[in-house]
Amino acid sequence: MQYYDDGFRGGDPDLKAAAPNRRDRTPFAPLPKKVDVLIAGCGPAGLCLAAQLSQFPEIDTMIVERKPGPMEKGQADGVNTRTMEMFQAFGFGEKVKRESYWVNQTTFWTPDPANPAHVRRVGRVQDVADDSSEMPHTLLNQARIHELFLDVMRKSPSRLEPDYSWSVKDLTVDPTTDDHPVTVTLENTGVNAGITKTVRANYVVGCDGARSNVRKAIGGELHGDAAHQAWGVMDILANTDFPDIRQKCLIASATEGNVLILPREGGYLFRMYVELDKLNPDERVSARNLTDEHIIAAANRIMAPYTVDVKEVVWWSVYEIGHRLTDRFDDVAEGESRNPRVFTAGDACHTHSPKAGQGMNVSMQDTFNLGWKLAHVFQGRADPSLLRSYSAERWVEAKRLIDTDHAWSRIMSAPPGESELDGTDMPRMQAQFIENLEFTGGLAVKYDQSALTAAPTHQALATGEEIGRRFHSAPVVRVADAMQMQLGHVAEADGRWRIYAFAGRNDAAPGSALYRLADWLKTDPASPVVRHTRRDEDIDAVIDVRAVFQETFDQLAYEDMPSLLKPEKGPLGLQDHEKVFCVDHKGLGDIFDMRGIDRDAGCMIVVRPDQYIANVLPLDGYEDLSSFFAGFLRPVGEG
Repeated sequence: MQYYDDGFRGGDPDLKAAAPNRRDRTPFAPLPKKVDVLIAGCGPAGLCLAAQLSQFPEIDTMIVERKPGPMEKGQADGVNTRTMEMFQAFGFGEKVKRESYWVNQTTFWTPDPANPAHVRRVGRVQDVADDSSEMPHTLLNQARIHELFLDVMRKSPSRLEPDYSWSVKDLTVDPTTDDHPVTVTLENTGVNAGITKTVRANYVVGCDGARSNVRKAIGGELHGDAAHQAWGVMDILANTDFPDIRQKCLIASATEGNVLILPREGGYLFRMYVELDKLNPDERVSARNLTDEHIIAAANRIMAPYTVDVKEVVWWSVYEIGHRLTDRFDDVAEGESRNPRVFTAGDACHTHSPKAGQGMNVSMQDTFNLGWKLAHVFQGRADPSLLRSYSAERWVEAKRLIDTDHAWSRIMSAPPGESELDGTDMPRMQAQFIENLEFTGGLAVKYDQSALTAAPTHQALATGEEIGRRFHSAPVVRVADAMQMQLGHVAEADGRWRIYAFAGRNDAAPGSALYRLADWLKTDPASPVVRHTRRDEDIDAVIDVRAVFQETFDQLAYEDMPSLLKPEKGPLGLQDHEKVFCVDHKGLGDIFDMRGIDRDAGCMIVVRPDQYIANVLPLDGYEDLSSFFAGFLRPVGEG
């Protein structure tokens, strides 16, 4: 973590210096008449986007929420490894690791052939495959995750806070103007319920759930199907003789349905997803009048001979599995040439079952994708056409999610007998669970070739860092202070691009390929660093360049490192000593071997602000690097 670049001050280093000319948030202050970005909904998607945009005080952001205050309990709890990597970029990954339950093993229970009325353990699976991520799969109350994002917002230069008790009632887009073309009608849902206010915005992002008014206003519809199966979910404090209660468990009974157990943070709390009644094709789950007592009774039937003695029901709900997806995630209809002004994210554009643990995770990844693109446009770094890539990229991934979750839900809700042994040594649901591990970890996302994702022309230089997938971190040592760390953890949720330059063999001296690259990046007019960084900005304001050497830290001459890797930054012109890394020397792993980096030639790995790999190039691939960034970033002086 770096701070003091603008001078010493005591206190919490996460509390950023407040930007001037912020919005008046004193009691009874009026709502603004105009904003740059209006976000509807303080769920995970909305707060993830707000937390990103709050770091850019030049972007006037407003987030509204129909509830009177922040969430307190319930709803989602699973945080996959990909999301944990994202949390690290926001600065609270370690806090989540400390507070959460870590899913280490998943156990599987099926009917005992000797006594089918009872279940028995038939298998265990390591939940996170070795070296699939440096981060764990965790479980934590969604309300706590909301609070962590809200804390980022409060401490940001913008000092951003939600406007509670307001919801988007309707909106219209005027395609003939670029001056705040979206007119939003907000409706008060609190003490002044029914009162409406009008706010004009440059962009609106609907993170307002499956019944999204933002989606409806742009003509979007959710298409899909339902499994016609009622499930109950409850967070409980309880005693039980079930031996695996502190492990994630999938339990399939012979005649009573299935249960999914998820231990929760704190050592005592756990969640149960419990299969309840089959629904008629035209029936809604609300017609059954199911209660928490029905859920508890069903759980005890399914888990026999074990019992659950509930001491407190913290939260519960009954739901029906559904899989639905909109045909687009923005307001531009097929055939229209204009750039989008309104977007949807999360449940507003895709819904699915909660048991795969993907809903909250995918929702946040939606807006993690969108946030930096909005920032690029507002900062004049990119043309507004960049925003078309949001729907193009995220719709494909949502479709992948729907298809995979559809198959998994059918297995979890299979009729009695279909989840038992299928002639192999493994229950069907266990085999499917293993097959889905990359998907459930959030690691299956791969963006297609586009202006933001290059062709795999030089992929052989880094076989373990696949273009289109997220950058896979590995251990390194920071040369200046011999600090062991993960290379991926240098990336913050700050809208910057990263170039990781991996040195080739014998490439650790002036005049070598990596040194020549650094000098070209700093001085050549064709360099993307030179072309896209303004004179009044730090040299790494847009593209953050880091170097990784094959030698150990004590074999490198830090004093001879290129000046690009020791830049002077900030208002005081202080030197940054955290750009140069080398292989770990204490046995945690060699990043070159772990990620298939060509030891002879080295390479550059270009990483997007949302941590996805955009390009792999040779160290002398100057022209290709320049052309790649010119495909979406404006040269200084334009825009």
